[in-house]
Amino acid sequence: MKKKFKMDQQNPVRKNGSYEAVIEDVTLDGNGVCRVDGFTMFVPMTAVGDRIRLKAVKVQKNFGYGIIEQVITPSAVRTNPGCPVYKQCGGCSFRHISYEEELRLKEKTVRDAFVRLGGFTIAGEEGASEDAVIMEPVLGCNQDGLSPDHYRNKAQYPLGTDRNGKACAGFYARRSHRIIASDRCMIQDEAFEPVVQTLVESIDRLRIPVYSEETHQGFLRHLFLRSGRRTGELMVCLVSTSENFPRRQELVQRLTAAHPRISSIMLNVNPDVTNVIMGKKTVCLYGKSYLEDELLGTRFQIAPEAFYQVNAGQTERLYSLGFEYADFQGNETLLDLYCGIGSIGLTAISKVGKLIGVEVVPQAIESAEKNAQLNGLSKDRTRFICADAGEAAARFAEEGLHPDVIIVDPPRKGCERSVLDSICQMAPEKVVMISCNPSTAARDAKILCDAEHGYRLIKFRPVDMFPRTGHVETIVLLIKR
Repeated sequence: MKKKFKMDQQNPVRKNGSYEAVIEDVTLDGNGVCRVDGFTMFVPMTAVGDRIRLKAVKVQKNFGYGIIEQVITPSAVRTNPGCPVYKQCGGCSFRHISYEEELRLKEKTVRDAFVRLGGFTIAGEEGASEDAVIMEPVLGCNQDGLSPDHYRNKAQYPLGTDRNGKACAGFYARRSHRIIASDRCMIQDEAFEPVVQTLVESIDRLRIPVYSEETHQGFLRHLFLRSGRRTGELMVCLVSTSENFPRRQELVQRLTAAHPRISSIMLNVNPDVTNVIMGKKTVCLYGKSYLEDELLGTRFQIAPEAFYQVNAGQTERLYSLGFEYADFQGNETLLDLYCGIGSIGLTAISKVGKLIGVEVVPQAIESAEKNAQLNGLSKDRTRFICADAGEAAARFAEEGLHPDVIIVDPPRKGCERSVLDSICQMAPEKVVMISCNPSTAARDAKILCDAEHGYRLIKFRPVDMFPRTGHVETIVLLIKR
């Protein structure tokens, strides 16, 4: 009891207590940061400058979480979310603030990661060292005809039933598997909305049982949609517990009759009791087994399971910036680590002499090879290897392969230390890193810049690939000392 009393004496915030505070900062997951008598509280749906009254809902030793009871004085950067389910849906984090403020927050997050975690100093800032790095301003998705709305070419809708037993599709509420019914999303391709409506209406009309996570009965679990920005094609992928669910062909006919843009209907079979969306088996029910799209004049065939950037317009700007950082002269050997279906390397092929791509997923390598053939590229200019990035890099180092430029696009966890060590062994003149996680990008850049690895960070730039969400891409240029 004495210990609890002592901790309570130090903590001015009580659970369910009501407090007034001013929001000082906002994290990338959309939580505003404020202080109550010096004690840190995180409050969602707030903006820098908001004066609020909050209710403390969770209090830990050093910080707590609250919810808004009242916005006493709204921030100047607050705006109308424009989405009726924004507060319930877990898809977006920043619809309640201006896009300019969102970009400012993302730029600050990336800067802080490289300064605090990477230990770098920024050119032009006070206290900058002789080897200070250039931080270029965030590249927003609001130029060159692009918009922070309706940019996503991929959507996954969980299927369920509402209180009346009718089929519904939507998105999961934050930190739950409760479906928030929504057929209109402000960041998804507008072509998806009518397809979703047709599907749920057809499920009810045809009386196809929807899968229940509680009883594990029923068939249809998810609707997965993809669109081609340049081609206009639509891919529909249904996820079912069984390959032969009732009235399957009638459902296909209703979808294709209502939506001529549909070029492919796939069925993914997932019979397992799991939170994983896709199963291991996929069959084609209609049209092609892939979606076609184009990036920077390069054609791609995209399988349902393949990774493909969800913001195609901003992807073209991201890749172009990466090629600008690499400053290709036309005869380089380019090594594309974590190459996926080859989207980065193949769009760069006209600027280099030879491309080598590495990816651990066999299906992705098959797609990369097909995409090379689709674009008329000979095998003496392109080589794709199915291997772990670290293993492949080590193999190349043993072969004495010394690529001139390495482009690395790692997962959120960043590069394994073995990958960074092998990059050092191959000693490329330039390394261009495209990262979806500022923290791991800063960490990996710091490792590459140590005395053992021998690189120097020249510049980096945040790129907003995912407007209205808490994600931001960072592109980084390192050169060999």
